[in-house]
Amino acid sequence: MQIHVITAFPKMFDGFLDESILKRAIQNDYVSITLHYIRDYATDKHQQIDDYPYGGGPGMILKAEPIYKCIEDVRQTYNLQNVKVTLMTPAGDPYDQKKAVELSLRDSLILLCGHYKGIDQRVIDECVEEEISIGDYVLTGGELPAMAIIDSVVRLLPGVIGDIDSAVTDSFQTGLLDHPHYTRPLEFHGVTVPDVLMSGNHANIEKWRTEKALETTKARRFDLYKKYLENEK
Repeated sequence: MQIHVITAFPKMFDGFLDESILKRAIQNDYVSITLHYIRDYATDKHQQIDDYPYGGGPGMILKAEPIYKCIEDVRQTYNLQNVKVTLMTPAGDPYDQKKAVELSLRDSLILLCGHYKGIDQRVIDECVEEEISIGDYVLTGGELPAMAIIDSVVRLLPGVIGDIDSAVTDSFQTGLLDHPHYTRPLEFHGVTVPDVLMSGNHANIEKWRTEKALETTKARRFDLYKKYLENEK
């Protein structure tokens, strides 16, 4: 998979791409992640990429020209004319595990990170085919949402996680939150691992895990619990 990130702050990705699963995925050629610096496409001598909003008001707006030029260059250089541009924005569609799975099946992603007060609407109208929000709150920019999407997508790529069952059984994959997990020692602060997990009876273990997942989901995300029951009918 190719992932291209269009950003005004590429250094924010330092460290994020150099650790853990993402680092290994890049080293093993499961994914290539390329950062594209919007300021490189500014046309004035000061390389200005933002300006005051028409109509007044607080904040600065990312200019249309450098973003447009960057998107066009990415499309032409990497032959990505048919790849959607995905904008990180609070106004986007809510991001969930289903969307992560959908994105993981694509060959390429172009992620556009908003910043400041927003992006000139004209470049959104002309270049953006998809808008995603990772939650009902506002961040300084789209870089952190882009990181969240990259992390959630890359771990689903075949080969990235050695034990694919680890990804398949994650929270939300089944529509439920995950069940509790235990490892050694057998007893910690007076609490012992549930007997069923030590029984060796895999049917009973799976039953216990499903029951616990249902309990957790019902208590913490009743909306997911209700939807799960409706789908099971």
